[in-house]
Amino acid sequence: MIVTIDGPAGSGKSSTARAVAQRLGFRHLDSGAFYRALTYAALQAGIAEERWESLDSAALDALRVQARPGAEGWRMFAGDNDISEPIRSPQVNARVSHMARVPAVRGWLMGRLRAAAADGDLVTDGRDMGSVVFPDARLKVYLVADPRERARRRLAEHGHLAPGEAELAAEVARLLERDRIDSERAAAPLVQPADAVVIDTTGLSFEEQVARVVELAQRRR
Repeated sequence: MIVTIDGPAGSGKSSTARAVAQRLGFRHLDSGAFYRALTYAALQAGIAEERWESLDSAALDALRVQARPGAEGWRMFAGDNDISEPIRSPQVNARVSHMARVPAVRGWLMGRLRAAAADGDLVTDGRDMGSVVFPDARLKVYLVADPRERARRRLAEHGHLAPGEAELAAEVARLLERDRIDSERAAAPLVQPADAVVIDTTGLSFEEQVARVVELAQRRR
């Protein structure tokens, strides 16, 4: 069984997907980690950002990015180096949208993401998991949230638990720009699947939103 959880940045899809997978006994497939790993590897290889648009499958292969399965999900490697932690850095956060727009990246990743699904039941999150990568998924969920709430969550992830109004407004602007880029990109843009269940998480606790998805998944099984 495949459960897809899509939505914009800060909607809670990654943390929700991870918790839902644990509750169901499924593996968690974080599609964003693949984009982040490519971004990190390209930066470490010294490939200038202005050259990314010209990257082809051979150049992406040369970065030696791979996902290795674990008990609950996958860890990202560049060659023999486990890069699962550094791919979450602010440097990668600021550039991952650019890597996601590179024409060759979508084709390079598609087969790898689908191959992961062959290993068994999984919960996957991203921006086009239900619309493009797994269009026949048993359950598709699309999470939304108020931009200010999304901004508070994203800042809290980075240790800013009591942001000022200026900091919050700047993060809202950054997230809305990310939404615009993700929605307008030519390759697999952010889109709500027509058959997805939409859940607004603005007024929900984390436990409540996880419970809703788990209940939906159990019904679909």
